[in-house]
Amino acid sequence: MKIAVFSAKPYDEAFLEQANQAFGHELHYFESRLSEKNMMLAAGFEAICVFTNDKLNRVVLKYLASHGIRLVALRCAGYNNIDLDAAREFKIQIVRVPTYSPNAVAEHAVALMLCLNRKLHRAYSRVRECNFTLDGLIGFDMHGKTVGIIGLGKIGAALADIVGKGFGCRVLAYDPSPNLTYEEHGVHYTSLETLLKNADIISLHCPLTTQTCHMIDDAAIALMKPEVMLINTSRGEVMDTQALIRGLKSGKIGSLGLDVYEEETDIFFEDFSQTGVQDETCARLLTFPNVMLTCHQGFFTQEALATIANTTLKNIAAVEHGTTCPNQVPTPA
Repeated sequence: MKIAVFSAKPYDEAFLEQANQAFGHELHYFESRLSEKNMMLAAGFEAICVFTNDKLNRVVLKYLASHGIRLVALRCAGYNNIDLDAAREFKIQIVRVPTYSPNAVAEHAVALMLCLNRKLHRAYSRVRECNFTLDGLIGFDMHGKTVGIIGLGKIGAALADIVGKGFGCRVLAYDPSPNLTYEEHGVHYTSLETLLKNADIISLHCPLTTQTCHMIDDAAIALMKPEVMLINTSRGEVMDTQALIRGLKSGKIGSLGLDVYEEETDIFFEDFSQTGVQDETCARLLTFPNVMLTCHQGFFTQEALATIANTTLKNIAAVEHGTTCPNQVPTPA
């Protein structure tokens, strides 16, 4: 199958080419993100392969369908960047990678926790300037602290194991569909309100839905402990960024670790080192010494990239050969 791969970075090409040895697809790579501005690049292909920041709205999907493209393969789990109603109308199948490495994202969340707690980002910069003082670098023992996990799917469960078994933390969890087997491993399910009130560290691992959008807002932050640590490696929109800034300014939020950002689409995966970031809210976040922002790299391990490439090409092959693809995204009826 002839496939156009958008948002393709060198590492994407390397892992896709390695995986493609078992499939034999014809892959063509475009570094640019797919959008209305460049959708004509998809003409002449049988399928397209996209990532989180590609914008597949109604206009783009209609164009794809008019050129005979009936398959969109996502190299990620989330699909909130696709108009599913339009996909159904134009008879375009959407397939995704529902899971690649829960451990990768969970471990990145822990890395953010440890870095913020022990001020490693500040200590690194200080020592590079030959300043070996300890003032302002004091942290706290993770052992015995209460970690609240919002969304206990595979990633949340992996995090629960790390902080519960590894650090000796008390683990509270909130999930609309609780898996009670996790309680055997020391996880205590509770209401969202109880979690917000009692957790020293809160980590989000939930999908973006109408129910979770801006789940963490002013009202939620008001319930939290003073100097709470917040971690988000799920989707940027589950947190109200302006509310976060207000919480940081008031001191209610003691530290904030983000691997995602509400308006990341035009920022993440690009280089602004020569021009600076034009997004004023993002720039404001970067002024706080107790904020760590990483560029949606929680998934970025060798194991995860290999799984993403293999699953993506396997999904495409299943559709090509008319077999059932377990990773098809259901479109609204």
